[in-house]
Amino acid sequence: MIESYEKAGKIVSKIREEASKIIKDDLAIIDLVEFVESEIVKRGAGIAFPCNVSVNEITAHYTSLADDETKIKTGDLVKLDLGAHIDGYIGDSAITIMAPGNDLEEKFDEDTLDKNYRLIEASDAALEAAISTVRPNVEIGKIGKEVEAAIDKFGFKPIVNLAGHSLEQWNLHSGISIPSVNDGNTNKLKEGDVIAIEPFVTDGIGWVSDTNNTAIYKFLKDKPFRIAHTQKVLQEIKSNYSHLPFSARWLTKNFNPNRLNSSMRQLSQAMAVYPYPALKEKTNCWVAQKEHTVIVEGDGCIITTK
Repeated sequence: MIESYEKAGKIVSKIREEASKIIKDDLAIIDLVEFVESEIVKRGAGIAFPCNVSVNEITAHYTSLADDETKIKTGDLVKLDLGAHIDGYIGDSAITIMAPGNDLEEKFDEDTLDKNYRLIEASDAALEAAISTVRPNVEIGKIGKEVEAAIDKFGFKPIVNLAGHSLEQWNLHSGISIPSVNDGNTNKLKEGDVIAIEPFVTDGIGWVSDTNNTAIYKFLKDKPFRIAHTQKVLQEIKSNYSHLPFSARWLTKNFNPNRLNSSMRQLSQAMAVYPYPALKEKTNCWVAQKEHTVIVEGDGCIITTK
């Protein structure tokens, strides 16, 4: 089990490094997403969830639909969140990159550039603070306390209603939440726990809300539908994506995108699948994120995605 977690983590780490280098002005988000996902498969792993590329105030859960024409621009804060699995054992990691471009200093004044660089630094510091706190028998609320304190030193706020999460085989969110504030949780980590820690940092109010953009789903249950197309889509999902989150884009290989959109709405409304809308900071302020997967052991933890 640990060997599989570590193998998945190494794959994620390498692809994260390679993908970070291609982020630049005028890069299509769908090209970045498809590069990451194809590299995971090429290296012998499975895709643990659709690659997330969330830009600026868009905080999480943005992945491209098949017709996505959105492009990255100079100075954007690009949050790249990717996951791979080996036999269901997952490595989950994220990084924030300020997109380079020739007109960076023309587009942003010095104070704004400094603030955005510090948002990235604060997410790095918050993750380091959390990891240094992780060990068997530590209270989960204490991890959040250390994250919040690290972010506060930069004059920013954590996103309160997003949290890290525990991992189990074939289960991306397996029950434990790792907060970015001291939520008073006195439950304790135990040796062998696998957790993904992901502080989000903003100069806004620190709260995210849903957008109208949904491209990520998770299978919930098989249900009967009178419309044959919707039933066929559900059977495709059940057969191929029954354990981990998937992208509607992946289904366009076999289904017309327009008819697929209608079927996905029906499946969501019937709770046959669970929709994950893209999230944005409520006051439209920009957000940075950093994430690693760790295994709790001894008097600390192993970082699998370093």
